[in-house]
Amino acid sequence: MSSFRPVTLAKSRMLPLGEPWSALVPGGGLRRGSTVLVQAPPGSGGLSLALSLVTESSAQGHWCAVVGVDDPGVVAIADLGVDLRRVLFVPRPRGAWAESAADLLDGVDLLVVRAPSRASHGVARRLVDRVRERGTVLITLCEPSAPWPLPVDLSFDITRSEWATSARLDARYLTVRVGGRGEAQRSGEHIVVLPNRRGRAAAG
Repeated sequence: MSSFRPVTLAKSRMLPLGEPWSALVPGGGLRRGSTVLVQAPPGSGGLSLALSLVTESSAQGHWCAVVGVDDPGVVAIADLGVDLRRVLFVPRPRGAWAESAADLLDGVDLLVVRAPSRASHGVARRLVDRVRERGTVLITLCEPSAPWPLPVDLSFDITRSEWATSARLDARYLTVRVGGRGEAQRSGEHIVVLPNRRGRAAAG
């Protein structure tokens, strides 16, 4: 991992977000060292939402990693606007998911993690402490039946997912509750199209 280094940590404490997230999140970006939760029932768009959070950062040259996603669907990820040249995939870490995630922290700016089962408090705490120390953004993807065991700085909770189908094109409308600490507690609930008919995320 010595050849992969985060993009100028001291330059900015915030990593950029694309639309529609930049308009929904206080400060318009993701703070380095923070933990972001994406919580969604299976098949309701949680992975797409988590990946859409890294699109603008990857486009601006920041390295990202995705741990624990068996079939990342690289075409769909590219359609979202993620620069695949800036993404490292560890698809099947199994029981070593936390170790795999920790090993990547020296080389990436954003880390998307899906644990194979509910993370224990101790494992989650060690990873979050490392994330804070290294100035990475941790995006953890969980199901309501196996929630993240620690408080988070920012959360995206998908409460409803509905596909709209036309003769040729599909779009998925998500109801997303945005919350977290501080100002993020007041963010509220929003309708987001993900993917829209171009494969991107957009305001509903």
